Amino acid sequence: MIDYLMEAKALYEHMLRHRRYLHSHAETGFDLNDTCAYVKKALREMGLAPKDCGRSGIVCTIGFGDTCFLLRADMDALPIQEEAGQAFDCQNGCMHACGHDLHTAMLLGAAELLKKHEKELQGCVKLMFQPAEETLRGAEDMIRNGVLENPRPVGGMMLHVMTGVPIKTGTVIISAPGVSAPEASMFELLVRGRGGHGASPEETVDPIHAAAHILLALQSIKARELPSQSGAMLTIGAVQGGEAPNVIANQVLMRGSLRAYSAEECDKLRRRTEEIARMTAQTFGATAEFHVTSGTPTLINDRQMVESARKTLPGVLGAQHVLEAEIMGASRSSGSEDFACVSHEIPSVMLALAAGRTEDGYTHGLHHPHTRFDEAAMPYGAAALAGMAMHFLAAHEGAEFDTKA
Repeated sequence: MIDYLMEAKALYEHMLRHRRYLHSHAETGFDLNDTCAYVKKALREMGLAPKDCGRSGIVCTIGFGDTCFLLRADMDALPIQEEAGQAFDCQNGCMHACGHDLHTAMLLGAAELLKKHEKELQGCVKLMFQPAEETLRGAEDMIRNGVLENPRPVGGMMLHVMTGVPIKTGTVIISAPGVSAPEASMFELLVRGRGGHGASPEETVDPIHAAAHILLALQSIKARELPSQSGAMLTIGAVQGGEAPNVIANQVLMRGSLRAYSAEECDKLRRRTEEIARMTAQTFGATAEFHVTSGTPTLINDRQMVESARKTLPGVLGAQHVLEAEIMGASRSSGSEDFACVSHEIPSVMLALAAGRTEDGYTHGLHHPHTRFDEAAMPYGAAALAGMAMHFLAAHEGAEFDTKA
């Protein structure tokens, strides 16, 4: 019997080296030249044959046969100037503040473990190293370029780290069956006015003034137009306009995201965002154009995949390192995840991994300039990935899932 956790712990230094290199060389979106080169080199050194898939995606298989299980890690970072104060902080204005560097390092660790036991695999494992998760574009791009074909996986899994949480590092949380992450759309609002001298505002149409009113007006959608129990969210994350204190700009660009757990609420959020922005801008003599730039559907956890994780992971990690979101009363995440595109194609499951307990000094959550992660979580993640793949293939060789949760 394979001791996945013990073997993964023996690979800790390898994963640490991977993680810290990727962290200090963070890149965003599809622009992952250094990241992709590093990942492909690491895979080749294991005796594997990585292939390009779409724009900056990488796919690699281990094992043989038509029965295939998919493991996915995202590789992109965020456009954040890091302030975590670590020796390996990134200095280029990008930051792995969402833990994708750990995801990639753990999948490389799982790949090394699976390659070691390749002859014991009862099928093959497909590794999906994905770009552009933060912009909700990468999974769709890889699917369009064949990541789910030749062979087509009969199941898939992803794992996402958490930090700044009251949960012991190395604990895996199994999502409940059904929807666990909301549908999301990224959007832009371009507010156009008429620029001029700051001393003569009456001769201008100030787009910053109009944008400020739009920003506040949009908050009324959640407060007054959706049920109080709705988990819908609308966030404006960037406002860009003007360059000088004595000049009224011509235009303002606002970037935001909206999320909801039903297609109906997402449709309403998009429709009302466009209407409120357009009509509020008109009130001040300006115009507003609304454009959805990317999006992802709800993430669906297949019931049989969840049951497989429930049966497998306590034996892989120890029961003390496994929790269930359903029992915890936390069956839904507020953050969207473009692995959702995969979950609408094949039976899938999303797991969470605690990688920074609050009482141990990890006080900032994801997407913060001071975010840090407890690297001791990585062997647990690698073991969970490899163990799930091997156990699933052993239990379901030749089987097909024809229903979803």
